[in-house]
Amino acid sequence: MEFREIYCHNCHKILGKYNVKFYSETQIAEIIQTIHADHIKIGHHVEIRRKKSK
Repeated sequence: MEFREIYCHNCHKILGKYNVKFYSETQIAEIIQTIHADHIKIGHHVEIRRKKSK
């Protein structure tokens, strides 16, 4: 299964994992803007990674 992972470099935390099959890249961007906006506002670097589960 493949998924996208939202990762904060400053906190060194995974903020969320979302299945590629159900969430498009546009939907992930909307999630970041609404749910994880506080990380961006305080200057944290948030990255979207594409991962495969084992």
